[in-house]
Amino acid sequence: MTVSRRNFLAGSALAAAFGPRLASAQAVHPTTWYNWSGHLSCQPAGRYSPGSSSELAEFLRTTSGPVRPVGAGHSFSPLVPTDGHLIVLDRLTGLTGHDARMMQATFGAGTRLGDTGELLESAGQAMFNLPDIDRQTLAGAISTATHGTGIGFQCLSGYVEALELVTAGGEVMEVTRDDTALFDASRVSLGVLGVITSVTFQNRTPYRLKAQNWVQKTEEVLEEFDERAANHRHFEMFPLTHSDYALVLAIDETDEAVNNPPPDPEAEAAFGQAMAYWATLPPKERKPLIDGMAATIEPTSAVDVSHRILTNVRNNRFNEMEYSVPLEAGGECLREILRTIIEAEVDVVFPLEYRYVKRDDTWLGMSSGDEDHAAISIHRTAGADYQPYFELMEPIFLKYGGRPHWGKVHTLKAEQLRSLYPRFDEFSDLRATMDPENRFLNDHLKSVFLG
Repeated sequence: MTVSRRNFLAGSALAAAFGPRLASAQAVHPTTWYNWSGHLSCQPAGRYSPGSSSELAEFLRTTSGPVRPVGAGHSFSPLVPTDGHLIVLDRLTGLTGHDARMMQATFGAGTRLGDTGELLESAGQAMFNLPDIDRQTLAGAISTATHGTGIGFQCLSGYVEALELVTAGGEVMEVTRDDTALFDASRVSLGVLGVITSVTFQNRTPYRLKAQNWVQKTEEVLEEFDERAANHRHFEMFPLTHSDYALVLAIDETDEAVNNPPPDPEAEAAFGQAMAYWATLPPKERKPLIDGMAATIEPTSAVDVSHRILTNVRNNRFNEMEYSVPLEAGGECLREILRTIIEAEVDVVFPLEYRYVKRDDTWLGMSSGDEDHAAISIHRTAGADYQPYFELMEPIFLKYGGRPHWGKVHTLKAEQLRSLYPRFDEFSDLRATMDPENRFLNDHLKSVFLG
């Protein structure tokens, strides 16, 4: 049996399913909305799915009360839950225009990331970079500063050239780089400046990528990380908890022929069963087993068009906390997290994720400002109680100057966020001007922007 990085990640998710479970099940109401992982829910007053920006504008002009836009529901932070109306973007999808000379393309804001690759191929274009998971809508992804991997690449919002925004009062606004302040604020806006209905991206010509996977000791990878991140188009690692090893992924452009075989389901199932057994053992007893299996993982490679290498379908659902820290603090922050997991005997088998992201000029991006950042993610399989694990780790992120990913679990309020984002007050003032009645704020967002 060939054991691959994909097998290990799938097995980790299966093993975690045998860990602690939530004790009670929530009652299901016919109108209940749930997020992707299932841990967030609400019973909105109604759902409105506009077929155009003008329809949405009319709805907002002629109604009152709270509203929240919803995309794929992929956020783990409570950005969406409301007892008002949900604005559903499912009818605002597809490639609506493209410019071959400028290498730009416009999409309906409800388009899923996983659908953009083939649509762009038909127009002779491709995105510069993509995040790992392909389920998010474009509006949701840019509004939360969702990012991929690579010291040379900004978050997805950094490649936005224009967007259409419908305000709380029903005004349709075309926002471009000429509108400097609003443009830089609205590209990462958490859906509080208005509802994004279309997005135009700067793209490039189509290209192929080669992904190489291997296993190496975590400390060795960290010592070489800066050099490898500079020498590869994309470079990241997935440290294994209660282990000395990490899964490593390097991706580069290539002219090689497409060669991307599907995963072996038998290998995934067998490895998942092994991991499920390990999860029944006390955490302090797992290290020799995990290290032993890690040492057997063979290097693999795959070649395909860019979007099939950069994005993946993740069927094993989870909850996630992610923080970015200044680049020079990344290694030490990761080391402290791994030490704490061992010392506190945290019962988790899901690998961490560690990667670099380039700085950008948005107001609320995780890497906005004058320095690049290291992004560190921790996960817990959906259905397991993530709170004790995340509560233990969040102070470590904050110790190193961490900024939360807006779509991932965090507990920060306005006062703490103000110290992390130099333009936070400017954004808050703009938000209050554009939505004076606070229609776009739910309870969570009130704590973020109002204290």
